[in-house]
Amino acid sequence: MHEFGLAVRMIEIAEEAARAAGATRIESIRLEIGALAGVVPEALEFAYRGAREGTLAADATLDVTYLPALAHCATCDADFELDNRFGIADCPTCGAPSADLRQGRELQLRDVAVA
Repeated sequence: MHEFGLAVRMIEIAEEAARAAGATRIESIRLEIGALAGVVPEALEFAYRGAREGTLAADATLDVTYLPALAHCATCDADFELDNRFGIADCPTCGAPSADLRQGRELQLRDVAVA
C-alpha cells in the first residue's frame, strides 16, 4: 500500500513547515488529489490515521479535495470530464479523440494549519 508512504511523507513535510513557523502542533492538513493520481481515498485516510501517531499531526484532521480528470479537445475547444483511468477519451461535444489532460494527476499538499 503506497498510500502509507504518501501519508508519512505528507506528515513529514507538514511537520517541517510547522517547526519553521514555530508551531507545536498541526491542526489540519489539506490536500488535492486528482482522479488519475493512483491514490485510493479510503486507503490514504486509513494510512493517515496510523502515520500521524506520535507526530505534531497526532490530532490533525485530513481534508482532501478530490479533483476529477478533465481533458481538453483541440478540435472544438471544449473541456470535458473523463470517465476512465487512461487519460484519453472522445470529446462528448464533437467526438474527436483527446489525450490533452488538463487536470487529474494532482497530488498536492495545499495547506497546513498550525498552532
